[in-house]
Amino acid sequence: MHQMPALFIGHGSPMNIMLKNDFTAALSDLREQLPRPEAIMVVSAHWQTRGTHLTYDKHPRTIHDFYGFPEALYAFDYPCPGAPDMAEQVRESVTGIDIQLSLDWGLDHAAWLIFKHMYPEADIPVFEMSLDILGTPEYHYALGKKLISLRDRGLLIIGSGNIVHNLRLADFEHMNADPYDWALKFDETVQKCLLEHNHQLLIDYNHIDNHSMAVPTNDHYLPMLYALALQDDNENVALIYEGMQNASVSMRSFIIR
Repeated sequence: MHQMPALFIGHGSPMNIMLKNDFTAALSDLREQLPRPEAIMVVSAHWQTRGTHLTYDKHPRTIHDFYGFPEALYAFDYPCPGAPDMAEQVRESVTGIDIQLSLDWGLDHAAWLIFKHMYPEADIPVFEMSLDILGTPEYHYALGKKLISLRDRGLLIIGSGNIVHNLRLADFEHMNADPYDWALKFDETVQKCLLEHNHQLLIDYNHIDNHSMAVPTNDHYLPMLYALALQDDNENVALIYEGMQNASVSMRSFIIR
């Protein structure tokens, strides 16, 4: 079995569930670039817990974890199978961390927004890994390193968040609003670090100019560190998509292979 690539997807607004735009077209095209995975694990910006948890349901429920959007969004369902056997493998392969198996979650929109466009048939098993709210960026990166061997077992690991994610300053009326200069500058610095394999500065992102505006809370930033941690020395980062939505949300997405 070939080693699976690793992905980071900037998922953005729930409106991307129903829209056809350059971003969702890039997700649809992405499937053709990937070997078919045995299962997919999403490190989700929208599932935060004390400790690290994995969903363990054979039939994960579709969670509509957003408010104030058109009613049509709440009718979407993503009835894919779960992957409890693969979740067990993840738990057993990670030493030094007590990972919990959970039936209390399902698939939030950080996962099924992506798969509605990538795998609309919903025929690939999917499960999620939570973000430990007590963990530092170094902790999350180190945990990502412990997952590398799972890429050889047909597991596609996806970090789903947004590199720049400031909803307080977002222009919700205009998805294509001109982005803030500080958002562009932070996003461009991150891109430079990605291309130069400068993981340390991305872990220590509080040393990057404009970080307090771009990452007011790190829940959407941390999933990127998992994707970075999965990068072997001989692998490169290739861009899937770049752009901004709502003036303050980076949609930058990339693949490692």
